Amino acid sequence: MWHDLAVVQIPIVEKILRTVAVYALVLVLFRVAGKRGLAQLNTFDMVVVFLLSNVVQNAIIGNDNSLFGGAIGAVTLIAVNSVVTRWLARDPRAARLLEGTPTTVVRDGKLVPGALHELALRPSELEHAIRVQNGDSVTDVARARLEPDGQLLVTLKASEQSATRGDVEDLRRRLETIERLLTERGRA
Repeated sequence: MWHDLAVVQIPIVEKILRTVAVYALVLVLFRVAGKRGLAQLNTFDMVVVFLLSNVVQNAIIGNDNSLFGGAIGAVTLIAVNSVVTRWLARDPRAARLLEGTPTTVVRDGKLVPGALHELALRPSELEHAIRVQNGDSVTDVARARLEPDGQLLVTLKASEQSATRGDVEDLRRRLETIERLLTERGRA
């Protein structure tokens, strides 16, 4: 029993190469699949992720059920992901290639023709993102775009944006000025 737990049953280099190859394959598959990414997983996406992890498990570990073999695979996966993440943070060209670019779905209160279909976004998902970001409808939106990481960012038209603390402070100062002028006029 202890032998099976501790002895790596396939060469360590092979295990590392298998892990890197599967990581690269899954990265390419997610890139080809689109921008929805992991930021907006729906039930169907979750099923795919769970099944995908099971499908590629044997490709990573091979005929090795040892604890150390699994640890080598896990450490390799985390290390490769860390290297790729740091690389993408430093190299904008690599980030565009591997992650893609943002796609505008709403411009000046109107849907961009074909954008939702191209991105496989449902109108209800767009409406939800608009409501979460304090809008009421597409007509309130100056621009909405789906980022490469799957985030749907909405910029409301200036007339639809909520007041900021600065706006409230500006109004308070104006009211104080009006009150002062009215008081001065009342004395005159």
